[in-house]
Amino acid sequence: MAGIVFALAAWQAVLLCLLFAVMYVGSLYVWTATVTKDRDHPDTIKRRFISVGIISLVVPPMLWFFSEYQDSDQAHGLLSWLGIRFWGFLPALFVPLILTMVLFMGPLALHYIDGVFRLYLEPRYWTNSLSNLIWIRNHIVAPFSEEFIFRACMLPILVPAFGPGTSIFLCPLFFGVAHFHHMIEKIIQGQQEVVEAFKQSVFQLFYTTIFGAYSAFLFLRTGHLMAPVIAHAFCNHMGFPAFSEVMGYQKSTRTRLVTFFVAGMLLWIVVLYPMTSPWLFANDVYSV
Repeated sequence: MAGIVFALAAWQAVLLCLLFAVMYVGSLYVWTATVTKDRDHPDTIKRRFISVGIISLVVPPMLWFFSEYQDSDQAHGLLSWLGIRFWGFLPALFVPLILTMVLFMGPLALHYIDGVFRLYLEPRYWTNSLSNLIWIRNHIVAPFSEEFIFRACMLPILVPAFGPGTSIFLCPLFFGVAHFHHMIEKIIQGQQEVVEAFKQSVFQLFYTTIFGAYSAFLFLRTGHLMAPVIAHAFCNHMGFPAFSEVMGYQKSTRTRLVTFFVAGMLLWIVVLYPMTSPWLFANDVYSV
């Protein structure tokens, strides 16, 4: 089977991943407007769309440069390494979403009680969302660009150097640390005090790293980029679970909600491996 493989030394793999992370975050600040204006300002969002788009085009050729051409069972085309494949695409689009919804059973139950589900049935909600730059950033551009750079472009070089198990936990560190740029942005623009911004960033580092490990696991198990992208978009939509909100309900409702939170976590653990079985996604690229 003719294709390419990645055989970098461990330190080379780490430095290359660090370079990709710096390029991605650095591209967000090459525009003067992104420094002087809020991250939610339309000008900032539009320019950052351009930045991450360019980076997403620049990094794959760099990845190709560090690859080696071989004729072996371990060799695959660059698109396959990046998780861009036809076979298994539909399962990769829906199964990880269902799996992630199982994990979020508690927050989804909270949405149902709060009447949020009715909002999704309104056509105006979707038309307004698709014309909202913040919604597009959070649900489309950020999930795709971040998963492409921090998962699809990093795991092909980390896995040969460290193995899949270690890579699942190493890859998210680049993703989590990269989010510290939000702290610097808030301090420069005077939105938060240094201590408060640091605390919030440490918390963000914690949960983005945990999600990053889950996302890397999905990518390696399915071999598809869309698997972590769709999970990322859903998690961005749901936000961090509002555990404190549960305590504001009456005892009977609170008990039901806690049950959903616990049941979702336990059920997710049970179905995690069966629902990500590589054969479901025609994955012959990665093995975890």
